[in-house]
Amino acid sequence: MAASMACQAVVRGLRGASTKHLFVNRNKLSRVSPRRWLNLQEYQSKKLMQDSGVTVQRFFVADTASEALEAAKRLNAREIVLKAQILAGGRGKGVFDSGLKGGVHLTRDPAVIGELAGKMLGFNLTTKQTPKEGVKVNAVMVAEALDISRETYFAILMDRSCNGPVMVGSPQGGVDIEEVAATTPDLIFKEVIDIFEGVRDDQVLRMAANLGFKGPLERQAADQIKRLYDLFLKVDATQVEVNPLGETPEGQVVCFDAKINFDDNAEFRQKAVFAMDDTAESDPTETEAAKYDLKYIGLDGNIACFVNGAGLAMATCDIIDLHGGKPANFLDLGGGVKENQVYAAFKLLTADPKVQSEPSTTAWDQTTSFSLLLSLCSRGTAEPLAMD
Repeated sequence: MAASMACQAVVRGLRGASTKHLFVNRNKLSRVSPRRWLNLQEYQSKKLMQDSGVTVQRFFVADTASEALEAAKRLNAREIVLKAQILAGGRGKGVFDSGLKGGVHLTRDPAVIGELAGKMLGFNLTTKQTPKEGVKVNAVMVAEALDISRETYFAILMDRSCNGPVMVGSPQGGVDIEEVAATTPDLIFKEVIDIFEGVRDDQVLRMAANLGFKGPLERQAADQIKRLYDLFLKVDATQVEVNPLGETPEGQVVCFDAKINFDDNAEFRQKAVFAMDDTAESDPTETEAAKYDLKYIGLDGNIACFVNGAGLAMATCDIIDLHGGKPANFLDLGGGVKENQVYAAFKLLTADPKVQSEPSTTAWDQTTSFSLLLSLCSRGTAEPLAMD
C-alpha cells in the first residue's frame, strides 16, 4: 500500500529536521538520523575548521550592507563570493522578496557586494527547502572565490560496524557520494582508525594517494586529513564530511564545503559548540519539543497525535488519513519517556491553534476532532486509545 500523504509529510519533516549520519558497510553507504540535531550555519562550520588549522577560503561575516562592503575590500581578492546564510539548501536558485534572484553571487567588483548585500539582509529568501514565505536572512558570508582544478570527497565518521572512526574517501567529489558508491564502488576507499592509537601517517598518506593527490599535494592533503581528524575528536563529532576537498590551480588543498554532525551526548562538554545552535529558522514548537527530546513535526490537520514509537506514530497518522481525518502533528515520545516529557507533550499539543476540541462531523465521525491518539507500549503490545 502506498504511504499516505500524512506519512509522506512526516518522513519529509524528519529528513528535513535532522542531520543525517553516513555509515559504511563494505561498499554500501547508508544514512540514519540521530536522536536530535544541531544546526550550524556555513560560516560557523568553516570557523571551527579554520580554528583547527584546516585550510578554508578566507571569509568574513556581515550583518549590514556596509559591513559586507568593508569585508569585500579587506579580502582584496581577485574574485569574491557572497552567500546568504540560511540553513536551507538551494540558495543559489532561491529568490528574495526584495526581487533579487539567487542567494549566492560571484563578482570581481567589491562595490557590487554592498549593493547585493543590501538586497539580501533583512529580506526573506525562498528556496526549494524553505517554507513558502521564505526565511529571513540576518547574515551574509563574504569569501574569497577560488578556482577548483579537481574535486574529491572525504569524510570521517563513527561507524558502528567498526566500533569507532572510519575515514572514507573518493577521487570523485562534488557529487552525491551514494551515487558514486552505487555506480563505481571501486572508487570508494576506507581506512578504519584505532581510536586509542589515533590515525597513523601511513593511513593519511594512503588516503591522500587514493584521492588522487600527487607530488607535494599528496603530503599537503595528508596534513589536512590529520587536521580534520583532530577536529573530529576535539568537538566530539560523529561525522565530518568534506565535499569537495579540492585542489586549486595554484597548488593548494582546500576544504570548500563541509558538514559537521555532533554527538548530542557530549553537549555537557561542548557548550561553546552547542551555544552556536541556530534555531531562528526552526519551527518554535519543534524547537520547544527538542528541549524535552521529543520528536515533533507539525502537519496541517486538526487531530493531535501523541504516540510512543516513530513507526507506530506514522501508522497512526496513516489510520487517521485513511478514515478521512487529518493529523495535526507527528509526535513520538521515544523510549524511556519520563513524566515531565509527557506533561510537555500535552502542553505542546493543546497550544496548537489547529487542534480543535469541539465535536466534528467529518469522516473521522462520531469523535471529537481533538483526539489524542495515545499509543503506549507495554510488554511488547500497543493498543491505540482515543481520548476526547
